[in-house]
Amino acid sequence: MVSEFRALRASILRLWAEAQSEFSRESVEEITRFNESVDQLLAESMTKYVKDVDRVKDLFIGVIGHDLRNPLGAMMMSATMLMTKEGPGWQHAKTAARILRSGARMDLLIGDLLDFTRSRLGAGIPIVRADVDLEATCRDTVDEIAAFHPTRTVSFSSTGAVCGLWDGARISQALSNLVGNAVQHGARDRPIEVELRGEPDRVVLSVHNEGQLIPQHQLQGIFDPFRQLGADDSKASRSSIGLGLYIVQAIMMAHGGTIDVESTETGTTFTLRFPRRAINAAT
Repeated sequence: MVSEFRALRASILRLWAEAQSEFSRESVEEITRFNESVDQLLAESMTKYVKDVDRVKDLFIGVIGHDLRNPLGAMMMSATMLMTKEGPGWQHAKTAARILRSGARMDLLIGDLLDFTRSRLGAGIPIVRADVDLEATCRDTVDEIAAFHPTRTVSFSSTGAVCGLWDGARISQALSNLVGNAVQHGARDRPIEVELRGEPDRVVLSVHNEGQLIPQHQLQGIFDPFRQLGADDSKASRSSIGLGLYIVQAIMMAHGGTIDVESTETGTTFTLRFPRRAINAAT
């Protein structure tokens, strides 16, 4: 595309120069206006080209993610059937259990990719509002994560009225991503604190962990897709593709809420704020 514009510019300028019998100030102005027009068209064309390429890439990711779920589901179903049929004494029970755990992790990664694709293509994260008791939803999520990481302490507290019209499954997903992030990057010998607080016009959910201070320059792009904190940590890199915080932000936008992060010497805190009244533009 750039080469074609360069050839077009050179051809027109050559023909224009051949047609001129003399050059004046007006001639210079004509050349200047012509170059400005070509530059503007080139910039607009490149912008459209980049957008088209990004859209194709997002569609490709979405199609791949969707198609991977069928063979993955068959694999997990087969492993489950083998474990059920053979019983706990089966010599390959540990291997089958490992297949199930790996499949579950792959399913979460594929889900993140599909959510990312939907949000990038303009559809946003889909939510289904219903009457939700956030205390029960958050407590169940915290209990699941604590059971999966028995060596870590995750505390939960709730105050005030925390019922409203939200998507409980999506909020559970957001909380799971935040607590999982705290497990990965927080101090291993310090507790992770999850606090839910009901206010007159909103509900506030915060996740706090002690650990290394996140530099300010990293906080500015922390919600960007495929951004990973501690990229040198190979274990963290294997278990995440850097979409967790991006998806949390998309879930909050779908609810008409906000997410903030603060990192100091005492730890890092992510704060979610859910409005009690649904915002039509966000749904």
